[in-house]
Amino acid sequence: MRLTKTALAPLFNEKDIYDRQINLEEYKGKKLLIAFFRHAGCPFCNLRVHALTKVHEELKAKGLEMIFFFESKESVLLRSTFHKEVSPIPLISDPEKEIYAKYGLEESKSASAKSHIKSFVQTAIKAKIAGVPMNMPTEGESLNTIPAEFLVDESLRLKKLHYSKGLTDRLEIDLIRKFAADSSIFDQELETA
Repeated sequence: MRLTKTALAPLFNEKDIYDRQINLEEYKGKKLLIAFFRHAGCPFCNLRVHALTKVHEELKAKGLEMIFFFESKESVLLRSTFHKEVSPIPLISDPEKEIYAKYGLEESKSASAKSHIKSFVQTAIKAKIAGVPMNMPTEGESLNTIPAEFLVDESLRLKKLHYSKGLTDRLEIDLIRKFAADSSIFDQELETA
């Protein structure tokens, strides 16, 4: 079930693939982007990770941290040089999709199929140029998981929920920049929702 605006972000306390304990409660006082991706070989997701890691230092300087989730097993992520180099951003493996369920992520065969039909070739070309992984799902991973991104304020309140409509549908980087500069930018939107 999808989360609603103004709710507190569901808490988690998990180890990331770099063996660091990531306790959401310790992020109080910071702005946060929590992003959920599909499997480690998904070019749509890996291009997004690539784009976010490029702006990580800029956003961190404005007080915004990031936490990434993948449905792939930790061993799969650790075999990938690309994913190991995402550090210092925490990257958490959740193959049982327990945190995915807490955040209301959904699967959709039709949304996944439409994205593959409409934009897989262009995405594959961009992935090859960027040097990001592109592989079929391995055991336990799904082609049908639909990504989601959440902007969380300093009190761990959800300020922007973005459940993707397709595999290329993500929050605009400029919107994340604005939130990093001022976490109250969505307050008016929340009042009228």
